[in-house]
Amino acid sequence: MSAREFNFDGLVGPSHNYAGLSFGNVASFSNVKSASNPKLAALQGLAKMRALAARGFGQALLPPQDRPNFRLLRSIGFTGSDAEVLSKAAKEAPVILACAYSASPMWTANAATVSPSADSADGRAHFTAANLNNKLHRAFEHEQSARALRAIFKDDKHFAVHAALPGTPAFSDEGAANHTRLCKSHGSAGVEMFVYGRTEFDASAPAPKKYPARQTLEASQAVARLHGLAAERTVYIQQNPDVIDQGVFHNDVIAVGNANALFYHEQAFADEAGALDQLRRALDGVGADLNAIRVDTTRVPVADAVASYLFNSQLLSKDNGKMALVIPHECQEVSSVAAYLQDLVADGSVIDELIHFDLRQSMRNGGGPACLRLRVALTDAEAAAMHQGVVMTEALYHTLVAWVEKHYRDRLEPADLADPQLAIEVHNALDELSRLLGLPGLYA
Repeated sequence: MSAREFNFDGLVGPSHNYAGLSFGNVASFSNVKSASNPKLAALQGLAKMRALAARGFGQALLPPQDRPNFRLLRSIGFTGSDAEVLSKAAKEAPVILACAYSASPMWTANAATVSPSADSADGRAHFTAANLNNKLHRAFEHEQSARALRAIFKDDKHFAVHAALPGTPAFSDEGAANHTRLCKSHGSAGVEMFVYGRTEFDASAPAPKKYPARQTLEASQAVARLHGLAAERTVYIQQNPDVIDQGVFHNDVIAVGNANALFYHEQAFADEAGALDQLRRALDGVGADLNAIRVDTTRVPVADAVASYLFNSQLLSKDNGKMALVIPHECQEVSSVAAYLQDLVADGSVIDELIHFDLRQSMRNGGGPACLRLRVALTDAEAAAMHQGVVMTEALYHTLVAWVEKHYRDRLEPADLADPQLAIEVHNALDELSRLLGLPGLYA
């Protein structure tokens, strides 16, 4: 069956800020408490969406989440009016206030895990909102993520949106950032690869020593069950614990796949040979050959891959049978990565084009092109059944640019999070956005 892949990018919210809340994310920690530019961040993200849509790639967006998270603040004892809650939190628990204002929902690769209808037992596209329970600032996101997904994919004839897994360490789930689908074509049955960092119920299994492993095997298996995936087309691979300790907090920082191509670093997996063997055997069952594009450590050290976000890129299928690699500008600023990419394109790889974007506001907060998007393969009927107001068009682009120019600040300092006016500005902006996108009541 014919299907097309849509990338749902996160629309950066009006309170985009650098709080440095994500232990294990080197870029996030490096820019903690510096001033951010919410307006520029949103415009950079919109420019990326517009450019890819203009190229004919399926492009849509997920709206930002409401901030600050007053539910979090009130649940831990801050009382009074909204202004009083903010004032008390700023004085008594500024880090928790920063959590309530987290900009992390912009990285929609963590919003959910998605299985297309070609893979599921009931022939529907399945979504499971990620519980993100490894970090306080993200652990509340799944409720609004599920709400947004249900509003966009509301036709239960075509879609099933599952609530997040239980919010316990055993089911720690970070969504599509640790999930890759490989296939012969987007509309045919594929192989779903779940990459996990640790096993909850096996103390003898290898695990990182410095930074936390955010995805468990148990969570990956649970999502596969919820989605009705066939065992012979589902592969579980352990991430290399040593690279987690080098700042590779998600698999999408060290590997990316599309169609039958897997672009990965030599040190990505705990057992590279075993991982590739599993994938080859599973892909053979769907009539596809694995195209493994291995980046050796001698060419690109892990530290350079993390600094440039080489693998936190997008692989997009083109009409000529080749693929474009969407990368941040930082890939041209790290010499080993720039040299590797030049050779990759010149050597006749399936990747024959590099598309660069300036995403510095997102990159400084720890997320590149792949973090910003959730991949959803849809048949023509499914694409028609989803809510059309979030599909990127030239008209929507200009509407959203005008909305950003109207509502967003161009400088946000850490101290501004205590300002009640900021909360009012965000609320007013999102109220208008819900009308612009045709999603009334999204933030109710």
